[in-house]
Amino acid sequence: MPSAQVLESKKKIVADLSERIKNSVAGVIVKYEGITVEKDTALRAELRKAGVEYTVIKNTLIKRACDEVGFDALGANLSGMSAIATSESDPVVAAKILKKYADTIDSFEIKAGFVDGGVLDAAGVNELAELPSKEQLIGRVLGSIQSSLYSLAYVLQAIVDKDGGTEAA
Repeated sequence: MPSAQVLESKKKIVADLSERIKNSVAGVIVKYEGITVEKDTALRAELRKAGVEYTVIKNTLIKRACDEVGFDALGANLSGMSAIATSESDPVVAAKILKKYADTIDSFEIKAGFVDGGVLDAAGVNELAELPSKEQLIGRVLGSIQSSLYSLAYVLQAIVDKDGGTEAA
């Protein structure tokens, strides 16, 4: 039987992780095996730079935290060594970065995730990773608005040129 101190420590970890999941717009659970120290260091640095919190935690603690938050379905994906990455602001960034590493490291794989209160399987997380970033989407929308305005300006200029540039009286 674990000591009271160990139990309190585990309860604190679960409470902190539950709060982290609640405050996140998205998260990804990965199979944390077979990654070299060099690649792990690069992965953690890239995640940290993107504002993603990444932690290797025991499956039972992840499962309890997920159960507290209402993501019970994630428990079925917890086997082997697992790590969880959560993002408070960008729903796509964690999936993008982790997918990049999962594609290059055979034993490192995406297990599941969550976004906007819904649970995703590995295929869903991979689809999420394929989405363009928020900045790219904003750029596309602004580009389409700008091209419409340019088209209008060209049409108006053609009308002016056709009339010979004279004003109607």
